[in-house]
Amino acid sequence: MSRKRAIPNEEGIYFITFTCHQWLPLFELTRAYDIIYKWFDHLKGKGHYILGYVIMPNHLHALIGFSNSTTSINNIIGGGKRFIAYEIISRLKLQNEVEVLSQLAEAVSIRERKRGKLHEVFQPSFDWKECRSREFMKQKIDYIHKNPCSGKWKLADDLVNYSHSSAKFYLTGNQGVYEVKNYAEMDDIDLTKRVG
Repeated sequence: MSRKRAIPNEEGIYFITFTCHQWLPLFELTRAYDIIYKWFDHLKGKGHYILGYVIMPNHLHALIGFSNSTTSINNIIGGGKRFIAYEIISRLKLQNEVEVLSQLAEAVSIRERKRGKLHEVFQPSFDWKECRSREFMKQKIDYIHKNPCSGKWKLADDLVNYSHSSAKFYLTGNQGVYEVKNYAEMDDIDLTKRVG
């Protein structure tokens, strides 16, 4: 369930989830995986750490180490969602997905429309949990990695075989499609040092 409350800290390790509007499979429909990896690159460039992730057809789970910065964590996530949303809309237009674009346009509230918003790509908020212990981080990493093979998804027969996940790294030691930092190494990193 998404929360409409701000992350109270300026740094820390957080399990973040954001979901496409009405659980539409927008990441899959637009092959938006590369867009999310670009956002991850942007975060790394700002001094943050991608510790684990899974990109599902309609939602993203990520374990991110946020270094202290001049931008709040909520604004960092909001900026990422905007960047990804613009790119998804651009691809939907190129693919002539008129029905999906119409559905996303109709979902924009009157208030947001007055502010210039044209499409509702994501649920308005995002879910987050602060990870203060290595045990809790491992629990979240395990949850992330099991997602593609569980329940209704069945996107892969084995955790390692789902390419848009950090499971390969954690289970084999070999980086997958996107390079992550092992959460166990975060003990030696001071996230309170301010970055740009």
